[in-house]
Amino acid sequence: MHELSICQALMEEVERIAREQRARRIVAVTVKIGPLSGVEPALLESAYPLASAGTAAADSRLIVERSELRVQCLECGADSQAQGTRVVCARCGHWRVRILAGQELLLTRVELEREDA
Repeated sequence: MHELSICQALMEEVERIAREQRARRIVAVTVKIGPLSGVEPALLESAYPLASAGTAAADSRLIVERSELRVQCLECGADSQAQGTRVVCARCGHWRVRILAGQELLLTRVELEREDA
């Protein structure tokens, strides 16, 4: 399950941010996952408590937002949302497309409880 190693790397980054901000603890972590990222959201959510145990993020919430798969057709030029993991143009159905969004795994937000609060 590579989601555990992804969570461990996420914890390193989140703890770095918490130290930088002099946070007492991490309340919530929000990530955005695209359908072609290679990351299974449910597995990431199940690995999160293991990776966060013993860190400033212990007992924090993981919030997973899913991004849409967006493509630009190289035939008709349309920008459209692809359905599921079917990477074709929504306008003309052609398979020659450039992926604009949907491959990402992004840390988008870290909610902290500061020491001075």
